[in-house]
Amino acid sequence: MKFKLLFLASIAFTNSFAQFGELKKAIAKPLEQVKSITDPKSDSLTTNDVIGGLKEALNKGIEKGTTQLSAVDGFFGDAAIKILMPAEAVKVEESLRKVGMGNQVDAAILNMNRAAEDACKTASPIFLNAIKNMSFADAWAIFRGSDNAATNYLQKQTTAELTTSFRPIIEQALSKIDATKHWNTLFTNYNRLSFNKVNPDLTAYVTEKALSGIFSQLAIEEQKIRKDPAARTTDILKNVFGRN
Repeated sequence: MKFKLLFLASIAFTNSFAQFGELKKAIAKPLEQVKSITDPKSDSLTTNDVIGGLKEALNKGIEKGTTQLSAVDGFFGDAAIKILMPAEAVKVEESLRKVGMGNQVDAAILNMNRAAEDACKTASPIFLNAIKNMSFADAWAIFRGSDNAATNYLQKQTTAELTTSFRPIIEQALSKIDATKHWNTLFTNYNRLSFNKVNPDLTAYVTEKALSGIFSQLAIEEQKIRKDPAARTTDILKNVFGRN
């Protein structure tokens, strides 16, 4: 009887050991998968890969975008972001042109765009500082996000500082031709008679348009790197965004 009990116990122990072995294999498999994600020697992406690739992509997009916009005709020569009179002021502009003030209107439009181009020269350090302070969680969210996730991140992180930087430069540029004075006088009077109000603060209007233009350009550069293999000019960009 004892021999029979010992025999049955041996079988049970053997079965339990076999089950433990299977369980060990089941546990080991996902651990290997985790290792393949985090091991720098693996073919899979690591957190450092993503952070490095994303920062390089952003630096590249910022450098190209800000250089383009801060050049002469960066705004004025680009129909997509050229700063024009606000839609509410179209009738005012038409009236001014009819009474022979077309040259003054054209000069004001040119000056608004030149002011935006000058302001964009200060943008790069602000963007680079935001990238430097990016967390791991932010980087992964951007990497896995939409085609303009990085642009949205930068817009959220830098708009207040860019506004502070842009406004005095734009204000100084506009004051060279007394644009601010004439704008304030013209549209303050216009607003008294119209239900469609125009912002009488020309500096604020141009600052807002300059910010809109620079983020539009960054979105274009971001999409190029995400979608166009030819835009990935370094190994890390090819490695990271070639798999995204």
